Amino acid sequence: MNPNKALWEKGDFTRIAAAMRESGEALVDGLGVTPGLRVLDLGCGDGTTAVPAARRGAEVLGVDIAENLVAAGKRRAAEAGLDNLRFQQGDASDLRELDDESFDLVVSIFGAMFAPRPFDVAREMTRVTRSGGRIVMGNWIPGDPTLVAQVLKTSAAYTPAPPEGFVSPVTWGVETHVRERFEAAGVPAENVVCERATYVFISPTPPTDLLQTFKHYYGPTMNAFEAASKDGRADELEAELTGIFEAHNRGGADRTEIPATFLKVVVTKP
Repeated sequence: MNPNKALWEKGDFTRIAAAMRESGEALVDGLGVTPGLRVLDLGCGDGTTAVPAARRGAEVLGVDIAENLVAAGKRRAAEAGLDNLRFQQGDASDLRELDDESFDLVVSIFGAMFAPRPFDVAREMTRVTRSGGRIVMGNWIPGDPTLVAQVLKTSAAYTPAPPEGFVSPVTWGVETHVRERFEAAGVPAENVVCERATYVFISPTPPTDLLQTFKHYYGPTMNAFEAASKDGRADELEAELTGIFEAHNRGGADRTEIPATFLKVVVTKP
């Protein structure tokens, strides 16, 4: 099986996404989504940004590598009565089933950054975007002191080294790499704008509950706990992650409200 597909089908990202809905709505509010706009949400999960975009009248296609998340997205669309929202399985590195210049807006929030072959990802996103259209990415930043970057960094420290040639997903959070990838896809450097932005994980339960959700349902963290258990270090990993979740929480003892910084990338296709 495709390792990336296996990673995201391993858990159940819908459990994490439940804490991301409010920020997903806020992000879509800032994208200028209008009725009839053709939108591709790449690495869409169960629709954290696809559903709000469809509610604003856009014609939305959500594509994700994980079949369980595609199924969950279809259920959400049906329950919301959104016949302008479709979901299908696909790989951000190879969107051969999608036509050239078929979308006005391509969105990928913490999605396509995890796909292999980042230059192929940039090329494919650019190819399916119409001239004058936009690509908007949200990417976690390596070494950033906020939540998700620290969770990924800590998890990686307990996980076996990746295979030779592996490109870390968080390189998408480095502006020079982003520009290099889109320039190779034919986008001039001046058409790529990067800025830091904030996503907030919100839950009515304590931050330790959100940690348990990551432990049991988030692929990278699940892998880290499996590896740590084999080495007898699972308690050590849990203690480290507990410290991270509690230190970053702004919601008090019984509520989770944890901000996480990401790199927002806006590309205008020439």
